[in-house]
Amino acid sequence: MSSTVYLNLREITEVRKKDVFVKDVASIYCSDQNIRNKCNVVKVKTVREEKPKRYVESALDVIEKLEQADPSIQVTNIGKVEYIIDYQPPKPPRLLWQWAKTVFVCIVCFCGAAFAIMTFNNDVSVPDVFAEIYRLVTGTESNGVTILELSYSVGLAGGIIIFFNHFAKWKLNTDPTPLEVEMRLYEENICKTLIQNDGRKEQGIDVQ
Repeated sequence: MSSTVYLNLREITEVRKKDVFVKDVASIYCSDQNIRNKCNVVKVKTVREEKPKRYVESALDVIEKLEQADPSIQVTNIGKVEYIIDYQPPKPPRLLWQWAKTVFVCIVCFCGAAFAIMTFNNDVSVPDVFAEIYRLVTGTESNGVTILELSYSVGLAGGIIIFFNHFAKWKLNTDPTPLEVEMRLYEENICKTLIQNDGRKEQGIDVQ
């Protein structure tokens, strides 16, 4: 009597060892725990190169290897048809370089956001609008530092924190931040491009 094995392949998996097993790239379910353990340790690929590289693989190869390891099982794929193995050779931690890159990105984002806000304010002449509102309401001329400028500054900072749902280590709720969403969309587009390019590598016409 054959046992059904459910295979759920992840779209992309980063590995640091040359021998890649099923448990590294997929989740396995089977009612028989022994079969599940046996399938998890089936080797799907051995990386030959030393440099970082992404490999596009097919679910059919994984199914074939699983059925060769145990002919009594029937594999049902409920995940990706094609998946990516992102091989990264093990490297010693470089904390100083990582912190330097993080600080550089933070400075660039801060300066870019400040520049965007300043150019927006100048285009619509926000200081002139505030000064005119203050004069109409109070009957006196604004000195440039009033409750309007203060509330605008506080509201702008609060709006940015609420929109990005993130401040330092704190999040306002469990929803992913807009930056996390954009990074996932970028990663998804990268994966699709790699898979499509791998399928077209034998053709003469491409975008390259």
